[in-house]
Amino acid sequence: MERIYYAGDQFLTGTDIAKALVSYAAALGRRGTTGAIEIPVRHPEDGRQGVVNFLVGPASQIVTERVDTDEDDEIRDEQLVERLRALTAELAPMHPVTNHGVPDAEGPVGYDWTDEV
Repeated sequence: MERIYYAGDQFLTGTDIAKALVSYAAALGRRGTTGAIEIPVRHPEDGRQGVVNFLVGPASQIVTERVDTDEDDEIRDEQLVERLRALTAELAPMHPVTNHGVPDAEGPVGYDWTDEV
């Protein structure tokens, strides 16, 4: 279980959920954009469960802290975790893919050294 500190408040949620939320917030921050995501939580004051809508992005100040609880208390939502991971992956920077194969020495060269750049 993780305690999330956010906007002067704190919430308990599952470890996987908290880690995925922080990764998503970091990815949004790198892109300079924001997003909203609903997270299942347990309120520490009275233990009731609820859902909190987090607005995350470049200005987000989210801190998580590991909390030792019974295994039965862990909040799990695998669909949400997968959704957050997919959203995070969509925000990842694009990297060129290179072909490290051996060039064809017999074939023609596909460029002209006399061309101006």
